[in-house]
Amino acid sequence: MSEPTRIVLEADEIPTHWYNVVADLPNPPAPPLGPDGNPATPEQMLAIFPGQILEQEMSAERWIAIPDEVREIYKIWRPSPLMRAVRLERALGTPARIFYKYEGVSPAGSHKPNSAVPQAFYNRQAGIKRLTTETGAGQWGSSIAFAGQMFGLDVRVYMVKVSYEQKPYRRLMMQTWGAEVFASPTDLTGTGRSILERDPENQGSLGIAISEAVEEAAGRADTNYTLGSVLNHVLLHQTIIGLEAKKQFDKIGLYPDVVLGPCGGGSSFGGLAFPFLADKAAGDARAKNLRCVAVEPSSCPTLTKGAYAYDFGDASGFTPLMKMYTLGHDFMPPGIHAGGLRYHGDSPLVSQLYHEKLLEAVAVPQLATFEAGVQFARSEGIIPAPESCHAIRAAIDEALVCRESGECKTILFNLTGHGHFDMSAYERYFSGGLEDYEYPAAAVLDSLAHLPRFG
Repeated sequence: MSEPTRIVLEADEIPTHWYNVVADLPNPPAPPLGPDGNPATPEQMLAIFPGQILEQEMSAERWIAIPDEVREIYKIWRPSPLMRAVRLERALGTPARIFYKYEGVSPAGSHKPNSAVPQAFYNRQAGIKRLTTETGAGQWGSSIAFAGQMFGLDVRVYMVKVSYEQKPYRRLMMQTWGAEVFASPTDLTGTGRSILERDPENQGSLGIAISEAVEEAAGRADTNYTLGSVLNHVLLHQTIIGLEAKKQFDKIGLYPDVVLGPCGGGSSFGGLAFPFLADKAAGDARAKNLRCVAVEPSSCPTLTKGAYAYDFGDASGFTPLMKMYTLGHDFMPPGIHAGGLRYHGDSPLVSQLYHEKLLEAVAVPQLATFEAGVQFARSEGIIPAPESCHAIRAAIDEALVCRESGECKTILFNLTGHGHFDMSAYERYFSGGLEDYEYPAAAVLDSLAHLPRFG
C-alpha cells in the first residue's frame, strides 16, 4: 500500500494547549525595555494589551490552555491538513519526502487567524470594544477583521500604502468583515502627519503602520492594539500548527529531518518549528539531528544581515524595546519587493534561538522564490502566497541536494497561505516586472546607526 498524501486529524484532535518555547530555552529571554532603558512594566503594556495576553507574553509555563470558545472557532478550518508533495518530488527527481502543512484553508486564507481569534477573544473578555492593527500584505489585517467579527469588535487597520495599492482584494476582504482600512501613513495620527510632512509620497512600512495603530490604541480607553507576529504570545498561539503536524507524522510513522518556514516577524516559522524543538530539548532521539531553518528574503535580510540588539518594534518608538535581530526601526523595504516578509525586526524568541545556534536562517532572492512558487503550483495545484514561496524555494533546494547525494530526507515546510489575492505579484513576475534585490550592506549599516544607545 502506498503512503498517504493527505494526513488529516479529526476535530476532537485539535490540541487543547499551546506550547510555550520559553520553558525550554537554555537562557531566559531578555526583557522588553521602556524608553528609559529599564525593563518595561506591566502597567505600561496594559495601555494597549489585555491582562491575559500580557500574562501569556511574560509566561514561562510550558503548556497554556486554549479556551473552549477559541477551539470552537478553530474548528471552522482546523485541524489543517498535512500534505505530501508527491508530484513535486517526481518533478524534481528527488528521493526526499516533501511534506507541507497547509494553512491556506482558514477563512482568511492564511495561518494568521490562529492568533487573531484568541487575541480578539481575550480583548472581548477584558471589555474592549475596538481593536487597531497594522498589516502589510493584508493577511493579518484580514484575519483580525474576521476575528473581530466573530466576537463583535470594531477593527481599524492601518495598511502599508504600497500594499494597499497593490492588493485591493485583501483590503476588500477586511471591509467585507466590517473593518475600516486606511493606507498608511495617514493624516489620522500624529505619526502619519509627521511622516507625510517630510515625505508626501511615502509608500509606508510596517514600522510606520505599527506606530499609527499603537498611537490610536494608546489614546482611547475602549481600544487595544493587536499584533500579528513577533511577540511571544503570537508565536505561542501559532504553535497549534506544529503540534498538529507532530500528531499527523505520528499517524504515518515518520519524523522530519528538516523543518522550514518563511520568516518575516517569525510567527509562522516559530509556530511550525517550536513544537519540534521541544522534542529536541526533551532529548527525543528522533530530533537529535533535526534542522529548523528560517527562510527570509534577501531584500529584507533581518536574521542573516541584521544586528542582534535592542530596538523599537515600530518607526516612531512607541513600542517597548525588544532584543532581536533588526535592520533598524527606520528600515524601508525597496519598492521592487513583492514577496511580503517586510518587517525590519524578528521575533525575540526566534532571534534568541538563532543567536544561540539552535536555529538556522537563509535568505533567498525574489525571482527564485516566485519560480519555486510557480513550480509548486504546476505540480501540486495550489497557488501559494508569495510569503510561502520562500519556504518552497528552500524545500526545493533541500530536495535537490538529496537528489545529488541520494539521501532520503523527510522535509517539512509551512505553506502559510494561498495566493488567490496576491496575483498582482505573480503578474509582475510573469511580465518581467520583478527583479532580484540584495539589500546593500551600506544601507543596513546606515539604518543600524540609529539604534537606541542602551541595552
